[in-house]
Amino acid sequence: MRSLDDLLWPVSPEVFHAEFDDRQPLHIPAAEGAPKAALLDWARFNALLDMTSVWTPQTLKVVFNGQRVPPRQYCHDAAVGGRSVTRPSPAKVKVLLAQGASLVLDEVQDLEPSIRGLTPALGAALAGQVSANLYCSFGGVQAFGTHFDLHHVFAVQCVGEKLWTLYRNRADTPVSFPVDSEETRAWLQQSRGEVMQQILMRPGDVLYLPRGWYHEALAVQGASLHVTYSVTPPTGLDLLKCIQVLVRDDPAFRAFLRPAGADGGVALKAQLADLGRRLLALAESPSLLDEAAVIQGRVIPEAPAYGLPQRSPLTVYRPGSTPPGDLAGPVGIALRCALEQPRFVLEDLIGQFDFVPEAELRAAVEAAERDGVVVRV
Repeated sequence: MRSLDDLLWPVSPEVFHAEFDDRQPLHIPAAEGAPKAALLDWARFNALLDMTSVWTPQTLKVVFNGQRVPPRQYCHDAAVGGRSVTRPSPAKVKVLLAQGASLVLDEVQDLEPSIRGLTPALGAALAGQVSANLYCSFGGVQAFGTHFDLHHVFAVQCVGEKLWTLYRNRADTPVSFPVDSEETRAWLQQSRGEVMQQILMRPGDVLYLPRGWYHEALAVQGASLHVTYSVTPPTGLDLLKCIQVLVRDDPAFRAFLRPAGADGGVALKAQLADLGRRLLALAESPSLLDEAAVIQGRVIPEAPAYGLPQRSPLTVYRPGSTPPGDLAGPVGIALRCALEQPRFVLEDLIGQFDFVPEAELRAAVEAAERDGVVVRV
């Protein structure tokens, strides 16, 4: 799969964005031949597991009866280059799997080509960071109990069957998850509401869940294998960091706040109202729109393409005598950063702003060279 169309078919992306995106769950049964199930099979899953030097206690997790197994129970110290590192022990993991534990492989989006192909398209479609996790479960043993996620969820069933239970309630735009404990698990069960729907996922089925939707899943019989793509767009909280930088040059934001106890707080109230007006003007300005586009662009994954043994020639520029015109959008931000330096390398600029299409950056620099804004060294 290479696009959102491939993942959602026969549902169109237009219908998805209008009716389901961050609104409600969507179950897409497998089409004829279940081509989406081809994302992963047991041979490729085992091949990934055999890459033992890749895995850490943070990326290979064992879960049993709703709780994560402590890493000390399935990891060992391995000697690597004269030092000791903690890694999962295949022998210990297999003992836990024999008892019915589930296995979770995190952050596999760059390890398996069939899975990697979809990540750039998902990131671009939802303007978010994409990661892919693999879940191996066995019939009748609960892996995770009721929970919600902090991101969009696209689950693709690859092997076996899994029963998903969706509850009616939804956490309100969560950005963090409470620490796992008996109290937390009890709170989740109380907060989830009534059962809304149960979905038996078969090979090739796709299930979309918006952020915060309460759910749980259980392999019904035999072994189950599924891939979950998690998409996490930036939020307004991420934008606040940019706002702080943008207002730093405004003396009004650098001024001391007036004492709250003086004159009944009249001066402070007026000062805060003035800051609010300035923030409103910033929110409506093109500069904040550009910064939001930059934040989104930075988290969207890009397909790597080294193309060795060929190496890119380096093109060096310096600022010219002509002042730049209106530099708008992410390309404008990139050029402003370049012009603040005595010299800059175009290829380095492309690397620093790798979320901006390379062709757009090259075209902008070429236009700046024609206008005398930059001069090739």
